Amino acid sequence: MTVRLDFTSEAFFRDPPKAIATLRMSGPVVATRFPLVGDVWITTTHDATAQVLKDGATFTLRKEDGDVAGLRWWMPRYVRTIANNMLTMDEPDHTRLRSIVDEAFRRRAIVAMEPRIRAIADGLAGELFANEDPADLVQRYARILPLAVISELLGLPLADRPKFIAWANAMSSLTNVVSFFRLLFAFRKMRAYLERQLQIARAQGGEGLIAELIQVEREGGQITPDEMVSMVFLLLAAGSETTTHLISGSAYELLRSPGLRDWLEQDWSRVGLAVEEFLRFVSPVQFSKPRYVRRDVEIEGVRLKKGDRVMVMLAAANMDPAMHDRPERLDLERKPNRHVSFGTGIHFCLGHQLARIEAACALEALFVRWPKLALAVDPAQVHWRRRPGLRAIAKLPVTPGGLRAAASDGTIVDRSLARAD
Repeated sequence: MTVRLDFTSEAFFRDPPKAIATLRMSGPVVATRFPLVGDVWITTTHDATAQVLKDGATFTLRKEDGDVAGLRWWMPRYVRTIANNMLTMDEPDHTRLRSIVDEAFRRRAIVAMEPRIRAIADGLAGELFANEDPADLVQRYARILPLAVISELLGLPLADRPKFIAWANAMSSLTNVVSFFRLLFAFRKMRAYLERQLQIARAQGGEGLIAELIQVEREGGQITPDEMVSMVFLLLAAGSETTTHLISGSAYELLRSPGLRDWLEQDWSRVGLAVEEFLRFVSPVQFSKPRYVRRDVEIEGVRLKKGDRVMVMLAAANMDPAMHDRPERLDLERKPNRHVSFGTGIHFCLGHQLARIEAACALEALFVRWPKLALAVDPAQVHWRRRPGLRAIAKLPVTPGGLRAAASDGTIVDRSLARAD
């Protein structure tokens, strides 16, 4: 039986635990229809999700002809180039490409970036209300921070950041066929831009991961020109989009939950623990990419046939009561926290350390700079984009309420902001 659920509805995004609990009642793996994908099985438990993600021999990201699962015959070549990245590859190609950039994302390298990430966050927090009050926390803060960080890491020009923001907004706005064709246009421009940046690096050198990729190419490394484009696209898009919605979703939860906010503000050394719970509870990436079943297989008692398609529901795994006590509750002190927001298996997120540090720096910089920060609208007026698979707040209007400022003797005081009626 095919279960019908609108995965793009306001009700679904506003209260995922409720919808997920209903889904799970139908079984650990459920047949449904997913927007832009069609008929597909989805997992609803942690164990079913882990089985699919870890068993690359049975569940493949590629069709029998080697094409990426989910791509259609009519899609332009540039879309295929971008989609043909390590996130959609099985072994051995996945390891071949991942090993080229793995060192840049190792923990010691990312931890070394933390002071710079914190400085960017502090600067953006300070400028949040420079042009408007209330301000949209998504576009003025949560969107810009991850893009700024990944742009520096890649070695892309600071002046081009408005282009990245426009492309990121196009990706977040994918809700239907019409917006999909708008996204195709953005992909074409993005691919052309990245090809130019790679050519500039070949001719002039530079710093950052793009320059390192060029060096790998010159040394005869196993990466093609098209793979270089798709690699940079993946790092730029995946390295910013999901973190944007982790930051905005986490800030929203704190703004509407004074007790949780007070607990965190009492001791910011707790922010790492809190981020893990935000990763589980907010679950910005709700689904994996579709996979094909290579052979008849059983998942927790449910039979899938060769040729079927399956998507793991990361958000459902994160809400599984078999793994988490009272999963519908946001508990910033949750230990242990076995969320799978970064996936598992060979495709475990390359940028997990970067996302964690960015979210921690973003939240601390924001609430330290604006200790009386408040929602400018009722929580019921906050809406999510109708983007299937991504839990993304569309706009998050906030107002400063008060500003923490340094007094003449160096102590910290609160100063109310007078506002004209």
